[in-house]
Amino acid sequence: MRAQKESAETLTNLTAMILLGFFPLLLLTENEVPAQEECSFQAVLNYLNMTKNSEKYTLTRPVRHHRHSTWIFLEMKVYAILDVVKTEQSFISYIWIYLRWDNEHIWWDPEQFCGLDHILVPTQLLWIPDLTIEEMTEQDKASPSPYLNIRSHGWVEFRNDKVVISFCKMQVYRFPFDIQSCNISFKSIMHPSEEITLFYNSNDTEITEWTREAMQTQLEWLFVSMTVTNETVNHFGFNQTMIIYTINMKRRSLLYIANFLLPVFFFLCLDFGSFLMSDTGGEKVGFKITLLLSVTVMQLILNDILPCSSDRIPLTVAYCIGIFSLMLVSLLETILVIHLIGKDEQEEEKQRENDSREEKGCFTVVKKQSRLPSVENMPSPNKEGSTSRNTDVSHTIEKISDELGESRKTITLLCSRSQDKKPGYWTGVAQKINKVFGFIYIISAILFLLTIAIMWYPAHVQK
Repeated sequence: MRAQKESAETLTNLTAMILLGFFPLLLLTENEVPAQEECSFQAVLNYLNMTKNSEKYTLTRPVRHHRHSTWIFLEMKVYAILDVVKTEQSFISYIWIYLRWDNEHIWWDPEQFCGLDHILVPTQLLWIPDLTIEEMTEQDKASPSPYLNIRSHGWVEFRNDKVVISFCKMQVYRFPFDIQSCNISFKSIMHPSEEITLFYNSNDTEITEWTREAMQTQLEWLFVSMTVTNETVNHFGFNQTMIIYTINMKRRSLLYIANFLLPVFFFLCLDFGSFLMSDTGGEKVGFKITLLLSVTVMQLILNDILPCSSDRIPLTVAYCIGIFSLMLVSLLETILVIHLIGKDEQEEEKQRENDSREEKGCFTVVKKQSRLPSVENMPSPNKEGSTSRNTDVSHTIEKISDELGESRKTITLLCSRSQDKKPGYWTGVAQKINKVFGFIYIISAILFLLTIAIMWYPAHVQK
């Protein structure tokens, strides 16, 4: 019994000690419960009296006096250059926007809330500046960021990603070696510059490096640099501050060189080779016409690529028109040469007809002359006649026979000369024209290509 009493007393003492030891802890824990509630985000919202039904933070610009201007810091980065539609002159980009402004109604001491110096709240609870992009042609279909970050000293931060489809006037004079500059301008819709003042990071080098590091996709275009400026614009009778970000980018020109410029140049080389073809047949004209049609097809393709509102004729169009003109002049020269050769052939045909007639006349005369009796075939005079008279007749016949023999030789020689004569005047003229034109054509083509290359050269330097 004594042992049981001792064990019961020991257990009672231990229990009392445990209770006495943990009681302060229980009291401390009970007293800290209100302190833990002050460490929550809801405690800050309750302190600020910020609820969905609260109109203090949403209805008006967050200033204590209407003469106070709201300073808004704006920063933009380009994540991706998605597309540049040349015919529609639109620029599609994926950008990241950071806004920060001061709300004069928001302030709390972080030490009263366990060091909590910022909270995230839905965008519906606070006023947000009505900034818009001036060049935007289509509304962004992506949903905006649902939260705002509030700092204890009153700063409100807003981050949002969006796909921007904006107007960008294309300068395609040096296409496909062109460098485009597209603007994305931010301004308020309703507030004048006295109520909202926009400011930004003016270090263009730093902005360019940030954007280059953040760039994910560039596709056909390569990002070069980005600059930012501001200006004051007057819309509907009041001044507004506008922040303008200018994105400079260059086109990847390798595919255009391989698929467009080189084929047109190869057509010109084929036209050079056509000078080695014969001018007598019609194959040369058909070949040149085929080359002209090929260049025309390339021009139609180019017309679908370039915008119609260009200020100057692009160098690529001048390149195609120049080569087309050279090939057209070459075709006209070939037609002229063929015409001259044909004219010479007509004269030769007429000459052949005349020669055939002359040959018939010549052979007729020769045959008649061959039928005349010679001196040896003449009959001998009669013995009964006068001797002197016979002698005179004999001499006369011999002279006539000699003259006829000489005339027969002369006529035969003339007939042979008429058979060997070939006019060929216009053929010689055509050959001279062909040689001179070929030389001028090659020199003109080389000078034209060098001129185009020099005019394209500044774009290569900017690369």
